[in-house]
Amino acid sequence: MWLSLPAHAQPARPLQVVASFSILADMAREVAGDAAQVHSLVGANADAHVFEPTPADAQRLARADLVIVNGLHFEGWIERLVRSSGYRGTVVEATRGIEPRRAGRGVDPHAWQSLAHAQRYVENIRAALVAAAPAHAAAIDARAAAYRQRLAALDASARTAFAAIPPEQRRVVSTHDAFGYLGEAYGITFISPRSWNTDSEASAAGVAAVIRQVRQHQARALFVENITDRRSIERIAQETGAQVGGTLYSDALSPPGAGADSYLRLYEHNVKVIAAALQAAATR
Repeated sequence: MWLSLPAHAQPARPLQVVASFSILADMAREVAGDAAQVHSLVGANADAHVFEPTPADAQRLARADLVIVNGLHFEGWIERLVRSSGYRGTVVEATRGIEPRRAGRGVDPHAWQSLAHAQRYVENIRAALVAAAPAHAAAIDARAAAYRQRLAALDASARTAFAAIPPEQRRVVSTHDAFGYLGEAYGITFISPRSWNTDSEASAAGVAAVIRQVRQHQARALFVENITDRRSIERIAQETGAQVGGTLYSDALSPPGAGADSYLRLYEHNVKVIAAALQAAATR
């Protein structure tokens, strides 16, 4: 959704930007630099699927110059929050222009798990920041270009890492279905007991179905996520003998200093632990 920015909203102070969750906030900080102060509504290690905004969040939105959201129905609470806050500025959907993965009428909102789609995120954020603060356009454009180069370099590194693993061995299990875009990019099959959302626990039937798939496809690497309960993965590991390969960061950054506290470090971490687990499984 795009709304017009009021003509008078050209603040000399840094833009006050509110992003819906921590990954978007980090992207916005990378692109904006000193042109903006960026706040994330949903913080590190927190689940945006089940987030419940507070009155303080509404007040923060009311003071914002720009709001950045993922879109694709990821933040089911955002439209109510915007209405209740009285915010009348621009709401930027970072996924604008991205063709999402689909299953029936549903769409997979986790498009940031593709570094190619992340390039579109950066462009949408760049354009919105330049429109809101044209005096900083040159610096914003330069930062966006440099950030896109870092995304491209990480993509090349990821392709090299996964190319060393035979395609038939690239099968892993994650807590919920958040990594489909990553899987499509690098030829990895992800199996999950929960769907794209985390607003309900994995059912017994869902866990049993994953156990069958793990045995059928000989998936040997299992991962827990930083935002979800690990019990379903531990049960799958006990039933199948597959190894838990570590923690993946799906919908949120880690706290500062914990190894996945930026989008680039998050993605680099995920690539590293998935590749290492698959390589270890291939030697067993």
